[in-house]
Amino acid sequence: MNISVIIPTYNRANKIEIAVKSVLDQTYHPAEIIVVDDGSSDGTAAILDQFADKITVIRNSENRGVSFSRNAGISRSTGDWIAFLDSDDTWHPGKLEAQVNYHSQHPEILISQCDEIWIRNGVRVNPMVKHAKHGGWIFDKCLPLCIVSPSAVIIHRSIFQDIGSFDEQLPACEDYDLWLRIAPHYEIGLLPEKLVTRYGGHPDQLSAKYWGMDRFRIQAMEKQIDADLEPVQKKAVLEQLVFKCRVLAEGAAKRDNLEVTGIYGEKFKAYQRLLSELPPD
Repeated sequence: MNISVIIPTYNRANKIEIAVKSVLDQTYHPAEIIVVDDGSSDGTAAILDQFADKITVIRNSENRGVSFSRNAGISRSTGDWIAFLDSDDTWHPGKLEAQVNYHSQHPEILISQCDEIWIRNGVRVNPMVKHAKHGGWIFDKCLPLCIVSPSAVIIHRSIFQDIGSFDEQLPACEDYDLWLRIAPHYEIGLLPEKLVTRYGGHPDQLSAKYWGMDRFRIQAMEKQIDADLEPVQKKAVLEQLVFKCRVLAEGAAKRDNLEVTGIYGEKFKAYQRLLSELPPD
């Protein structure tokens, strides 16, 4: 398999070296490693210069966001398969080899993910049941929250040609949006082995930067209302929209944020009405 690895990074000079080394240490070597430096100002460039003969670096003149950076890497890449690694995560040495073997045995599957170890604030934690990884036709399981991790996934290029790339208009939950667009049309393979270490708890994570991450999940689900979905899938989307809009409206009301309460209160009523108009199962 001809694999391009894409690593977006922004002001993570203290982490990017370890991430890159975890790719260089793979037992199955990718065809190329593309690091997209998204306008860093903290010495990231000097760290990347150490690997000048082993990686390709794209340098954005200004901070454009993780979606722009991943898309830039996809556009520059040449591999038939794309693998992503967030610059604060690391791969275990056999990660790519395991996925290559998996896809050799399952040639009909064009996207897979492995399981992962979670480290939060330096301490290993166990993910909650709702974060459990799933494989197969998992569109319904992708709706409540993101259960596919960019660092754990490998995707055939043809999927991007079919459904498009990351939405650069979403400041967060851009991966959730991508999986929602993929999952109705492609079976997602699962390797149960924990082959990625995912680090959390640091302040530069998008989940720490933005309040109410469900706002962005709602935007992603709204795209699916008129998409080519099975009736049961459309019903599941509307049920989640009703639930998440109600939660946001009620939370805003408790904080006396009348504007947000009004926005999501109206959305709640609109999606509740659409749900009621669906034909019976």
